[in-house]
Amino acid sequence: MPRILVIEDEERTAREIVDALKAEGYAVDLRADGPAGLAAARGGHYDAITLDRLLPGLDGLTLLADLRREGVTTPVLVVSALDGVDDKVRGLRAGGDDYLTKPFALAELVARVMALARRRADKPAGTLLQAGPLVMDLMNRRATRGARDLDLTPREFRLLEYFVRNAEQTLTRSMLYQAVWEYSFDPGTNVIDVHIGRLRRKVDWDNEDPMIRTVRGGGWRLHAPD
Repeated sequence: MPRILVIEDEERTAREIVDALKAEGYAVDLRADGPAGLAAARGGHYDAITLDRLLPGLDGLTLLADLRREGVTTPVLVVSALDGVDDKVRGLRAGGDDYLTKPFALAELVARVMALARRRADKPAGTLLQAGPLVMDLMNRRATRGARDLDLTPREFRLLEYFVRNAEQTLTRSMLYQAVWEYSFDPGTNVIDVHIGRLRRKVDWDNEDPMIRTVRGGGWRLHAPD
């Protein structure tokens, strides 16, 4: 049975979310503050997490950033009353996989959680991807270029995986937003440029032949030499 962790301090909202998810057949655990939520999420045993942004004891985005730094890749739906574009971008940049603003329809929340849990279940285990000297071990979350390990954040790993899967193809800004950030819109920020800049510094190190290349007016592509 799929397991969902709900981290929500507002009692009525928490009860409604838990009941709606249980009605769909999920096993649901509830934590009502930041520290308890972080402790439960650290094990990585859940198929998805719903995370309130404003929590007692530990802010939701701080909790999320801590999880991602520790390598926990469980999909997270950030739930917040803050509905500005900047607020959504901060939630996603902290490591969120989706963002839902309050008030929300329970049916929409359940559908989003189901999509996140299904995506996690559909990920192939033990898959190795390679493009030229780049090798990615998806199960162990490890990436190397030649003999050099790449120290990637979860978002950088996901971005590089998309590049490797589409090596030598031009990837537009819109494609990256949809595939890596799962936006259906352009938030009008430089979040992609920032992440690609950081990824380049890790992949194309020192005097190595650059692999991540800018396509003028079009986007970016991963050059995979033989």
